[in-house]
Amino acid sequence: IYSASKIAREEFPNYDVTVRGAVSIGRRLADPLAELVKIDAKSIGVGQYQHDVDQNKLKNSLDAVVENCVNTVGVNINTASIPLLSYVSGIGPKLAENIVAHRNENGAFGSRSEIKKVARLGIKAFEQGAAFLRIKNAKNPLDDSAVHPESYPIVQKMVKDQGLALSEIIGNKEVLKKIDLNKYCTESVGLPTLKDIIKELEKPGLDVREKAKVFTFNQNIRTINDLSSGQLLPGIVNNITNFGCFVDIGIKESGLIHISNLSDSFVKDVNEHVSLHQQIIVKVLEVDIPRKRIQLALHK
Repeated sequence: IYSASKIAREEFPNYDVTVRGAVSIGRRLADPLAELVKIDAKSIGVGQYQHDVDQNKLKNSLDAVVENCVNTVGVNINTASIPLLSYVSGIGPKLAENIVAHRNENGAFGSRSEIKKVARLGIKAFEQGAAFLRIKNAKNPLDDSAVHPESYPIVQKMVKDQGLALSEIIGNKEVLKKIDLNKYCTESVGLPTLKDIIKELEKPGLDVREKAKVFTFNQNIRTINDLSSGQLLPGIVNNITNFGCFVDIGIKESGLIHISNLSDSFVKDVNEHVSLHQQIIVKVLEVDIPRKRIQLALHK
């Protein structure tokens, strides 16, 4: 999908689709979110009825989910692409282009305050997006955190009151725990905001994404001919339907777990027992080699 897209042609005008696809796969390993935002969320496949609903509402809902993911994780403004920056709150495609153009012309951003120099990036856009734009190895360590620049003076006051340097407070849970947040409450800054600041100072720049679990298929199963009834195999749910789910077991053909084989008891909704991309163990019930069909059961 990416390799034939407009974005891919703009990024690699001299490469054919196979090379673009290979580069994209490599990038996904390095930073999945940064690469997957270049693909229309609808193209990833979000359910068998996605074409039956209002397409504008579907697009808006999916875009909102992607935007939430991007802003939760944060973006390195010195390496982020235009598509990734476009999902940052308050930025959008045009400002994203201006940010990259400014970066290419003037070099890497050294601080969040320099972001204000980007063409047509006004005060409102800065207020909305600054906390999500991170600067690695910045002179001010807060520039690589989710603490908004508007809250820097509060943090500086906390640091001064503790008689320590900022670097001595960041990550120091014992010191942060002793800070009386009520002292720093104002009409514009309440306790919830202060708690968020402390949480960020405890683990600045924490990537909320979980570590990927290492998953491997059974290396002895290479084709449908290697299957036999009774085998237990690792698999990944790759499609869910009303009558069951299909499971990738590492060969060309996906196996089917019929709804009746998901549980010993009655199953009303398949989604209550499995989810898309879930890693499971399946039992081979029947293999029909001529028809290329594999019947599976969810292993308890």
